[in-house]
Amino acid sequence: MPNFKDILFEKHHRVQGAAWITINRPDVMNSFTGDTLTELREAVEDSCADPEVGVIVITGAGERAFCAGGDVRWLQEVQTEDAAASPMDPHCGIEDCLKPVIARVNGYAIGGGNHLAYFADFTIASENATFAQVGPQVGSPAAGHYVANLTHVVGAKKAKEMWMLCRRYDAKQALEMGLVNAVVPFEQLDDEVDAWCKELLAKSPTCLKILKASFREVFQPLRTERDWVGEISPDFYKSGEADEGKTAFMERREPDFARFPR
Repeated sequence: MPNFKDILFEKHHRVQGAAWITINRPDVMNSFTGDTLTELREAVEDSCADPEVGVIVITGAGERAFCAGGDVRWLQEVQTEDAAASPMDPHCGIEDCLKPVIARVNGYAIGGGNHLAYFADFTIASENATFAQVGPQVGSPAAGHYVANLTHVVGAKKAKEMWMLCRRYDAKQALEMGLVNAVVPFEQLDDEVDAWCKELLAKSPTCLKILKASFREVFQPLRTERDWVGEISPDFYKSGEADEGKTAFMERREPDFARFPR
């Protein structure tokens, strides 16, 4: 098994046939860097190729956060004029894997962490979970597939609200909008995830693969490579707009985007 530094990877963890992938960066709310995303994809691909694994669980270490999105210090480095050379893949192959994937959301699922949760086939959340997008708040322009996919999960109106206004939603609200499948007290979270794993593992694995492939067809038109930043605002990373959002975050203040053209 690969030797990872940012994640924990355990097969047959708690339930025979279940692989658990845990983002293990609790000191930074399990936020990710490019290395973290690479390791997540490798673990997903390893699980997909293993005939003894029937379901994949993705979660974050500790009780505070599932994943708080991209590490802002890392984003300051990669979201520059040459950002096209550093593509991000927040769903880490879970859409391509034909085995069911469960997001075990313990605490904050913010930005890329929210992407990861809503790209999973099922999302089980603890009562202390919080969901949000923050791209327009920190000057981090997500685009294309990662954004539009949410319309198929919660509907276009709610997806636009979540992405454009950067509001936060608690677990109850997330359940009501269809962002999660179940909400339980934190101390019951593992047992609930285990129950879903066992229920899935009792089903025909081939049928599950065919079903997931069939559902995936809905999203295929969205999966096109396109440079939205370059098309809409080719000077975005020169203007200071991206820097203002991230600098404000680091300085714990509200960003001031008033000087940038509307």
